[in-house]
Amino acid sequence: MSLIERTTPRNIKFTTGINPYAHGSVIAEFGNTKVHITATVEENVPSWMRGKGSGWVTAEYNMLPGSTHTRSRRERSKVGGRTQEIQRLIGRALRAVVDMKKLGERMITLDCDVLVADGGTRTTSISGAYVALELAIQKLIKDGALSSSPITEPLAALSIGINKENKIIADLNYEEDSSCETDMNIVLTESGKFIELQGTAEGSPFSREHLDALVDCSMEAMKSVFAAQKEVLK
Repeated sequence: MSLIERTTPRNIKFTTGINPYAHGSVIAEFGNTKVHITATVEENVPSWMRGKGSGWVTAEYNMLPGSTHTRSRRERSKVGGRTQEIQRLIGRALRAVVDMKKLGERMITLDCDVLVADGGTRTTSISGAYVALELAIQKLIKDGALSSSPITEPLAALSIGINKENKIIADLNYEEDSSCETDMNIVLTESGKFIELQGTAEGSPFSREHLDALVDCSMEAMKSVFAAQKEVLK
């Protein structure tokens, strides 16, 4: 009997053009999870990169106060460990599909603000940030700042888990995530190459068979994410 129970993600929606001042903007929705994402282009790079002819892509992530059942405090003076880890993940994922030499000496910052958190906020942020990044690159090409896109291929991300019935399900909501025996976040390119796999046994250790099934489930489920991205960007 198959270990995989659900490969279909929650309802996916990308609403673009929501911020007139950003180079690219989108609200990414996976089920009830909703993230506001903007891409800002600056014609400079961090000091340690100047004069090298390469660009930089980075990200910031934030949970807004009303995004969860109890109010999240704003991280004003110090970024928490979880926030820092997630924004590093987002930036790292996007840099994996950008040719920095082709981008030139400019920096693109993706700001991901969670409006509603119902599981998968980091993976929703990554999938939506790719859309915002593409929109920003399209604008640079339209304005004549770039002759061609430095993006090498699309990427997406999803959470996958093993529930208490020992079944694997894709795109976990909060209730599913909080009760899962194993939780995994996977970042994947459209050609099937992995950028990141973050897997943790919350209860019992998981087997190699489960690991293979988790990967298979993610690859099947992310076809829906890539299709939704293409639809909104075409």
